[in-house]
Parts: sequence; C-alpha cells; structure tokens
Amino acid sequence: MSTEPASEPNPVREPDPDRELVRRAQEGNTRAFDELVVKFSPRLYGMVYHMTSNKEDTHDLLQDIFAKAYRSLKRFRGKSSFYTWIYSIATNMTLNFLKKRKRRAAWSLDDMDSGIQNDEAMVDIGHTANPRHQSDVNELQKKLNEAMQALSEDHRAVVTMFDIQGIPHAEISRILKVSEGTVRSRLFYAHKQLQGHLEEFIR
Repeated sequence: MSTEPASEPNPVREPDPDRELVRRAQEGNTRAFDELVVKFSPRLYGMVYHMTSNKEDTHDLLQDIFAKAYRSLKRFRGKSSFYTWIYSIATNMTLNFLKKRKRRAAWSLDDMDSGIQNDEAMVDIGHTANPRHQSDVNELQKKLNEAMQALSEDHRAVVTMFDIQGIPHAEISRILKVSEGTVRSRLFYAHKQLQGHLEEFIR
C-alpha cells in the first residue's frame, strides 16, 4: 500500500493564516515565533497528553517539539500549512517517544497521571456539579484511557486527532503522510479495539 497521501481532484489551497508570522519568525523575529508557540501550544498539548497520559512527559515533549520547529523553521517552504507542518513534527516526535518508552520495561499504566481523570484536558468539566455522575464519568474516563493506552502508537494517534481533536481525515493524512484510506482503516481497527475494551463497562 502506498504511504503517500491520496491525491484530491483539483484541490483548492487555502491561504495559510500563519504565513506572515512564519515569514517574520524566519527572518529572526523571536516575538513572532513566540506568537506561534502561544497559538499552537493548547492543541499540541492536548494531542501529546492524550497520547502519553503523563503531564511531565507532555511538557518535556512540547519543549522539544518547539525547539525542533525553531531550528527547522528556515527550511519550511510553505508546501503545506504551518499547522500541518508543526503537527507532523509533534506527531513524529511523540510516536518516537512512545516507542522508546514502550521498550522500557519499567513503564506501565501505573505511570499514568493519578489525577488524569480530573484533568480538564481529559474530562468534560460541565459534569462536575453532579458528584454521582462525575464518579461515573471518572470511571469511564479511566477505562477509556486504559483502552487508549492499549492501542498501538499509530492507532492511538489517529483516534486522538480524529475523535478527540476533530481533525478531518484529509488533514490527518497530510500530517502522518499516509493515504486517507490508511487513516480510515486505522480508525476502524482502533474503534473496534476500543469497543472491545469498553464492552463490559458500557453493558
């Protein structure tokens, strides 16, 4: 199967809303790059945190991601949007980190943040007013997070981007540099795995 993104008929390229900030940052304007960091930190934090389930790892990775983006910025030619470019860096670095962590036998689900089910990045805080409902939400969130961590890194990435962050198939395809068919296939498999893991709790 080809790993190149599927071609789209006569694609209409939207202007990159970050083009001017990127141009200034490439010219050495550190304030412009800081603006990009502020703009993209929340969404990248959410993506990395849902994949690692660990705040300390997430903060460390974000620093490394933006440091690499800054070092590589002059090589960015605008063939994709800055959004796609920095998401690709973040996804690749997070996947590499997870694969290395997986090889460390000492890491397990016990290393997930103990308060992850109460973290705003993971829970709908609108339910906190109802203690019983919140307890159910917390338990479901814990089960869901365990199910997410049981997925392979590649499958966890597409679930995080599509189901949690609402990124369209086509954009995920560009970020991961795989076909849209591959994205859909990974999502289908991941959803089946999640359903199986959560079946007993949902019943």
